[in-house]
Amino acid sequence: MLAVLALVLGAGCSSSLPKYDYAKEPDPRTKELVLGVGDQVAINVWENKDLNTEASIRPDGMITMPLVGDLKAVGETPSSLKARIKARLQDFVKLQGTEITVAVRSWKSYRFTVQGEVSHAGVFTADQYLTVADALALAGGPSRFAKRGEVTLLRRDPKTGEVRKIPLDYDAIASGKRQDMNICVLAGDTIWVP
Repeated sequence: MLAVLALVLGAGCSSSLPKYDYAKEPDPRTKELVLGVGDQVAINVWENKDLNTEASIRPDGMITMPLVGDLKAVGETPSSLKARIKARLQDFVKLQGTEITVAVRSWKSYRFTVQGEVSHAGVFTADQYLTVADALALAGGPSRFAKRGEVTLLRRDPKTGEVRKIPLDYDAIASGKRQDMNICVLAGDTIWVP
């Protein structure tokens, strides 16, 4: 009788870890920041202080700069935006030896959602990329009612628009057994804790 009870309890408690290739998920921490709506940039044109400006990226994805006017900034990196500014400014000013810098002053486009059985569900932002464990900690962690082995990260594919479901096991991440699951949370991701 005890052996049967042990088998039944063992079968009910076993959690099979998700099978997913987490290595194929992007890690933006190794690349240059991509600008988005709401981000603020400071543009400095050396020896042309009248062209220096601070701009917030508008909902239409544009910034406005003296002399140049509107420039598309959404989807650009600081380096690519700098190259676009330099190309546009050359129509108006001699830039021989002039250095242009683009600095990100405020990064507001990095927003993600944590929903479900967590202490503080909501939309969160940070000044650096977070991992799944960091994002869940920001939301106060899973509640005592959470199904910790059934966490899902929902991620929209930027090319196809389809939403992928990435299975996660909170306990495996928190214990350090499956650090490959502790992927980087991207802007627009949703973490669902059932």
